[in-house]
Parts: sequence; C-alpha cells; structure tokens
Amino acid sequence: MKPKEPARPFVERVFEDFVAAMSLPMVVLGDRLGLYRAMAGAGPLTPSALARRTGTAERYVREWLSQQAAGGYVVYDEKADRFYLPDEHVAVLADELSPSFLAGAFQLAFGYAHSTRHVLAAFRTGEGVVYDHQDPDVYMGVERFYLPAYTANLTSSWIPALEGMPDKLRAGARIGDIGCGHGVSTLLLAGTYPACEITGFDYHPRSIERARERARAAGLSDKVRFEVAGASEFPGRYDLVLLLDCLHDMGDPEAACRHICAALEPEGALLIVEPLAGDRLADNLTPLGRAYYAASTLNCVPTSLSQPHGLALGAQAGEARLRDIVTRAGFSRFRRAVEAPFNLVIEARR
Repeated sequence: MKPKEPARPFVERVFEDFVAAMSLPMVVLGDRLGLYRAMAGAGPLTPSALARRTGTAERYVREWLSQQAAGGYVVYDEKADRFYLPDEHVAVLADELSPSFLAGAFQLAFGYAHSTRHVLAAFRTGEGVVYDHQDPDVYMGVERFYLPAYTANLTSSWIPALEGMPDKLRAGARIGDIGCGHGVSTLLLAGTYPACEITGFDYHPRSIERARERARAAGLSDKVRFEVAGASEFPGRYDLVLLLDCLHDMGDPEAACRHICAALEPEGALLIVEPLAGDRLADNLTPLGRAYYAASTLNCVPTSLSQPHGLALGAQAGEARLRDIVTRAGFSRFRRAVEAPFNLVIEARR
C-alpha cells in the first residue's frame, strides 16, 4: 500500500525545525567568535568592518551575516549594504548578565548534539551515561544557561520567599549548595550574604575545579568553599540547603533529601528549584516542555541511570512527584514558594 502523503502543515512544521537546527551552529559561531558582542551598540557595519573588529575573515563573516539576516537575528540595510544588531537583540545574544541571554542555551544544545553518540548506545542497552562523557560545551553551556536566571532571581526573589531566611542569612548562617556545578549560584550567594559560611558540593570533580577557578577570579575564595561530595554524603549542618536544577539528575533523590533533612538545623530550610512542569504529560506538551524533555533525554535521564539506584526522575517530574519524594524523605512541610514562569520553586522544612 502506498504510504499516505503527510499533511502540508506538518511538512512545513518539520521544515521549520530543520531551519532552526541549521541555525544552532551559526549562533554558536557568532557567540564564540565575539561577532554579536562586536556588533552590540556599533550601528550598521559592513562585513569587512566586522571582520576587522573580530580578527576574522571577511568572506566567512559576510556569509554568516547573510544567514543571520535571513533569520531576523540581525538586520540588513540593502541601500547601505550594511548589517546591524538591534539594541533589543543585544540582551539576548551579547549580554551574558541579561535575564534574556540565550546564547549559552545554544552552546548547551550544541554540546548535547555532540554527546548524542553516547546516548544512542544507551538507548540500546538501557544503561546510563556518566556526566564525564558529556561534551565540554555541555558543562560550559549549563553554566551560561543558568547564570542569567540565577542572577535575576536567586537572591532577589527565591530566597526572600523563604520565611525568615533573608534576615538569618544577613546575620550570618551556614549554607550548603548541593549539586553546585561550576558554582554560579554559590558565588552569587557569597556576594550577597558575606556574613554566611557557604560551601558548594558536587560529585563531579571537574566542575568543582572550575568552581574554585571562578571563585579565585571573582576574589571570593575566602568567602566560599567548594568540595567534591555527593548529595547523600556531604558533611556538616546547615541553616539553608539548596538543590538548584539538580534533584532530577540524581540516582536516588529520596536518599539525597533524607540526608539533607538530617543535615538541617531545626529551623533550617531546603530550597528546591526544578524545571517547570505539570503533573500530567498532557500539561507539558508545550514548547517549554519540548525543550526540557530533550534535555532530559540527552542528559538528565542518562546521568541518573549511571548512578546507584538510577530512579531517572526526568526534568519534567512535576510538583506532585517531587512532593512525594521530599515528604517520604522526612520533610513535613512542602510548598511552592514562588510562582515562576520557567521553574518550580519549592520550600521544604522538617
């Protein structure tokens, strides 16, 4: 039987995805070569002028600019034969501290594309993929992807939503940042709450090395410590423990929460930040869910499966499942602390 011809709208939808996929390496090139940053605030530029500013070859720059103009990332002035980056695009493509910055997200996706070979094998075996097997662009992409959100929200919105916690931190308290990665969140805490004793923990040694480098570069080495330790074994007692975008990556999130519960002081709190998700699959069939399920397939689930227990919670677990894990671990209070557009922000207490 002859296969049924696909509906034209679906063909167009898939072709649009192909076009978007082809744009991925182009954004990475623009970011890595400093092309966007060189265009920011510079007004209309010829390809040769942009090439001189960035130490690149004019012929390549012209082709790149043409592709960017076709996608609406830059604007082409045909009469002057010049290209410019609109001011409202600078925050998205060139300003790493902007809450809207997304070039780091493209770097992350680029890294995932290069790590697919490991996941391809795991699909056939059902085994996990250790985080060390991810492409280096994944590590740096994660750092740059989370930095804008944490800078905009962690100390100005999320922590202030925890009952009594801002005053306690200003006076001086002990903070444990579990699964800290490159230390983006840990260093933000150190800069905001200088009276606190802050330690970042991660089971990935290379991430801890990078976090220590970032602390030295920021002049915060005397304000914060970074140690290699898993979420179920880190030492010490704390007034505040953070699990920022990492609980779903763990092999045994309940054991981690149980250990955290025992490590908290009587009036301490656990702050959990997870990707926004509903409790039903149907709730998550959105563009945001599409991106999170992709990241979950390529990184979160494989990473969890590579660890003991390997629950593979996934990046779209939803609030109900998170509540079940946290309360079974010994926490008696669980509430959504902040209504955020892209995250579930949870406060848990003993």
